[in-house]
Amino acid sequence: MSEPTTHQKSARPRRRNRWIGLGFAALPLAVYALVVLVPLAQSVQFSFYQWDGVSASTWAGLDNYKTFLTDPVLRSTFGHVLVLIGFFALLPIALGLLSAALLTRAKQPGMAVYRWIFFLPQVMTTVVIALVFKRIYAPDGPLNTALEAVGLGSFAKTWLGDFTWALPALGMIGTWVTFGFCMVLFISGTSAIAPELYEAARIDGAGPVKEFFAVTLPGLRGQMAVALTLTITAALRTFDLVWVTTHGGPGTSTLTPAVALYKAAFQNPQVGLAAAIGVVMAILCLIIAIVITRVSERD
Repeated sequence: MSEPTTHQKSARPRRRNRWIGLGFAALPLAVYALVVLVPLAQSVQFSFYQWDGVSASTWAGLDNYKTFLTDPVLRSTFGHVLVLIGFFALLPIALGLLSAALLTRAKQPGMAVYRWIFFLPQVMTTVVIALVFKRIYAPDGPLNTALEAVGLGSFAKTWLGDFTWALPALGMIGTWVTFGFCMVLFISGTSAIAPELYEAARIDGAGPVKEFFAVTLPGLRGQMAVALTLTITAALRTFDLVWVTTHGGPGTSTLTPAVALYKAAFQNPQVGLAAAIGVVMAILCLIIAIVITRVSERD
């Protein structure tokens, strides 16, 4: 009987290491399947039924999805989310890029404190933030008091109770929450850009603005992808901020898909419709993450 070749001998430790790695990963994978994949599969299953959570369910096919996409109130949640994306994602990213460009261009004393102050919302719970801003936006709150103090009392209003201003007021909370994250992310990314690139741009006669667009912005492609993915999905999934401040009101002017899902699941209840909303939002979040990742990886 011939002896094993050198290739066969080297392949045995690799196979053994592979099985050892799978053994270590088995328990985490089992837990992940139990707490994520199984509930996800159940949600997809529930979305095809009419069910109140108690009595027997009946087959509904795609009716729950059709209701979510055609009902005027539920369909309006997509428009509200688009507005929130502007406040949760686009505005914070623009402000974060501007702050990162200014802070990294010239070192100033106290910059660490400045970063900490604006990053503070990331370590606070959303419920606490919502309660604080609910007080700020109150009719007798600090915002209206400040407006009256400077002679702009005509602009004072019940911000969270106004059909026109409730959604932008919520959006500004989102801007305050995500701005610090974007700023710190871009500052860390800027510090990793090779100084030689900035020196070459200055030798070519580039000013601060051209230097930003020619060196800084391309160097932050990865950080931009991370910021866009996290902030856009945060806008799509926002629930606690809306629920604590407005409950989706006044009327349905601040209703989001997550709030609509909660109401369908626990107030009406329509478990099948709630599951369909959850499935659609999960698919949207997945598509957004994939598209942003693919675009950011292009040369």
